[in-house]
Amino acid sequence: MIDNGKLHGEILKYIIKFGYAPDCEEISRIFGCARDVTVKSLISLQEYHGVVLHPNEVKIWVIHPFSLAPTNFVLSSKRGIWWGNCAWCSMGAAAILNEDVTITTNIGAHEEQVVLTISNGKLANDDLYVHFPISMKKAWDNVIFTCSNMLVFRNEMQIDEWTKRHNIAKGDIQPIQKIWNFSKVWYGNHLKPDWKKWTTKEAKEIFEKFELKGNIWDLDVSGARF
Repeated sequence: MIDNGKLHGEILKYIIKFGYAPDCEEISRIFGCARDVTVKSLISLQEYHGVVLHPNEVKIWVIHPFSLAPTNFVLSSKRGIWWGNCAWCSMGAAAILNEDVTITTNIGAHEEQVVLTISNGKLANDDLYVHFPISMKKAWDNVIFTCSNMLVFRNEMQIDEWTKRHNIAKGDIQPIQKIWNFSKVWYGNHLKPDWKKWTTKEAKEIFEKFELKGNIWDLDVSGARF
């Protein structure tokens, strides 16, 4: 088996360099191992919540904060173009890239287009909000759905209209500047070879550090990985 941290880090570095994920053959080449070892290691990493594979094949679909399929969040820099899974992930990806980045998205995934600008580590757009409608306790029940609903809005009125239109319960609303600062910490260790998923206890402590409170952010504390 390939170590989770090393596998996770190599996949992310590959995506940053090429804009897409390595397949099983390429991972086997990188680690100098047989394909069946790579397959078992990717499945193990998925069980660890370190990657999301396609339902019917061992192929990387998501490795947070990057998506390998088109989304409503497009990151661009001098180095390339990538997709983020959601507002939170996109800012996490910008933090990992650690360079000037723009994030193009749409209000509520269907209204006006907005471009988030991050330059010299600072987010220019401080007048927007991120809506979190899915409880963190249930985030991994269907993490693709969870991410797809973490969207950008201009104000609470837009969120009220959006939740009514789509019959999705209203969740927590946070200023985007706070989520940018939070994302830098949350994804700060993702390229390290000794990377480990946050435990629920660690995740809750980070939530509390950034005053992310209430039902949406509540977690059952255990030694399990979030």
